[in-house]
Amino acid sequence: MARPKKDIESLKAIRVNVRMTINEYLIVSGNAATLGMGIPDYIRKRVTGRPLPRTKITPEDRRLFVELSRIGNNINQLTKNSHLRMHSPKILHQQLAEVRRMLHELKSNIKNK
Repeated sequence: MARPKKDIESLKAIRVNVRMTINEYLIVSGNAATLGMGIPDYIRKRVTGRPLPRTKITPEDRRLFVELSRIGNNINQLTKNSHLRMHSPKILHQQLAEVRRMLHELKSNIKNK
């Protein structure tokens, strides 16, 4: 069985040729690759104002974002406990040491990139 025919409005029947410099092409192709799209689809979406997909995030960067989020959460909890005076200095010292360790680990991961 053959594929059903597309209606006239969804056919890509018109071809537009665009000349660009090497630098412009590198920018366009880099942007398209970053979003995981082909160059024609990228240009078509940019020109028509349709939304572009979100930028791809590498698994390593995702892990870094998660760790930073956890550190921020720990700092918020420590601040809240400090303001409420519901902490013991020994526990607070241990928690701060853990936050310092995580920050040091993240810094070393970023430097190794």
